[in-house]
Amino acid sequence: MKMYALTAAVSLILTAVLGKFVLAELRKLKAGQEIRQDGPTWHNSKAGTPTMGGIMFILGSGITMLLMGWGEMLMGNFTHLYVYLFALCFGLIGFVNDYRKVRQHQNEGLTAKQKFVLQLLAAIVFLSLMRYEGLLTNRLYIPFANVEWNIPWIIYLVFAAFVIVGCVNAVNITDGIDGLACSVTSVVALFFTVTALALKLTSLGIFSAALFGGLAGFFLYNHHPAKCFMGDTGSLFLGGAVAAMGFAVDMPLILIFAGIIYITETVSDIIQVGYFKATHGKRFFKMAPLHHHLEKCGWSENKLVVVFSGITLLFCVIGYFAIQIRIG
Repeated sequence: MKMYALTAAVSLILTAVLGKFVLAELRKLKAGQEIRQDGPTWHNSKAGTPTMGGIMFILGSGITMLLMGWGEMLMGNFTHLYVYLFALCFGLIGFVNDYRKVRQHQNEGLTAKQKFVLQLLAAIVFLSLMRYEGLLTNRLYIPFANVEWNIPWIIYLVFAAFVIVGCVNAVNITDGIDGLACSVTSVVALFFTVTALALKLTSLGIFSAALFGGLAGFFLYNHHPAKCFMGDTGSLFLGGAVAAMGFAVDMPLILIFAGIIYITETVSDIIQVGYFKATHGKRFFKMAPLHHHLEKCGWSENKLVVVFSGITLLFCVIGYFAIQIRIG
């Protein structure tokens, strides 16, 4: 536990310090966020706020993870490195997307098809590597029931790949207001740190603790009113990290609990689109995803961050009890 606390503290400080330099460079590059025309009008004042700030916690957590996890690597344990590199692949996809937006001064980067193909390829490579290293089985653990379903590997691979892509994009959807994706995901990272400690997965715990600290450091710049946004660079990295941690503990269904906010946000978007098409123009929510609907209902961005993070914490606690039998 002391090592994880130290890892989180180092990552927080390093991210906070690096953030000053990253923010200055983003301002020099004029990497300002373009606001969607169909988005909330009250967000127009945020136009020009530096984006791609996710670089801060990607660097801060990555450097910390390598330093604190060096001993694990010397012993041949590379789980933290695999998870980080996998998340980094998604971060790079997000970076390309952000960079194209910045260069073209519009809110569209890579096409949906391009992002899907790249994300699917990254997921398949990661899953195959984890399987090859013996870090992932094809037995699907069911929380609470404490049973496992032995699924043919090829079917499990398809299932897992789509879970990962879905998780990544769900986190991306959640990143819609100041500090929301950052705060919610920091709770998820803390959950996986505690879970890794209970399961004696030291290497994974180092990664999740470093991520928690990195997000805490980034929150100094991302809380309302945000000095910078994480951009797709950060949100896709976080989505990859959350999904990878779920598979690294070999219990992907635990993501249902830890990712309750991501799921709710995504479902609200799906309901809005489906209802709009079915009713030929009517809307189920005032605006989707859910956080924008609640904003229109009068919720402040700070209130949304506190409530959504609290809900995440509650469901993470439930999720932890759901796997207690396996933890032993």
